[in-house]
Amino acid sequence: MTDAEYMAMAIELAREAWQAGEVPVGAIVVLDGEIVGRGFNQPIARHDPSAHAEIMAMRDAGQRIGNYRLPECTLYVTLEPCAMCAGAIMHARMKRIIFGAADPKTGAAGSVVNLFHESRLNHHTHIQGGILAEECGELISGFFRKRRTKSGMSSQ
Repeated sequence: MTDAEYMAMAIELAREAWQAGEVPVGAIVVLDGEIVGRGFNQPIARHDPSAHAEIMAMRDAGQRIGNYRLPECTLYVTLEPCAMCAGAIMHARMKRIIFGAADPKTGAAGSVVNLFHESRLNHHTHIQGGILAEECGELISGFFRKRRTKSGMSSQ
C-alpha cells in the first residue's frame, strides 16, 4: 500500500473521532505492511489529556506486538503531532512519521518547533508531512466551523 492509502485509513479513524464528538484526528501504526495499531482522539470521552490519536495507536501497537519500542514502525496521523505526542513517538523509537495537515498552533514536527530534528535528543525519526493534507485539514476545519456555528446558534 502507498502512504496515501494508509493515510486514507487514518482519515476514516478521524471521522470516527468526529462522530464521537472529539477533535477529528486519526492514526495508524504500520509494521512490515500490516496495520498493528489504530487510534483516534479520545481525551474527552476518556477524561485523559494524553488520549491523542497517536498515543492511542501506539498503545494498541505496543499491546499487539508485545513491546513498548516500535523501531521498525511507521505512524500515519492526520494532523502534525504535538510536543506530547512527539515525545512519545521518540521514546517508542518509531522509524517514520507521516502526517497529513500541518498544525500551525501546536505542531512539533516543523510548524511551531521540530522536536524530531533537535540534535540534543537521542532519537531522530524520519518525518514527512503533507500526505492528503487538504482532506485532513478540511476535517479539522469543518469540525471547528460546525462547532462555532452550533455555539453561535445556541447563544441567540
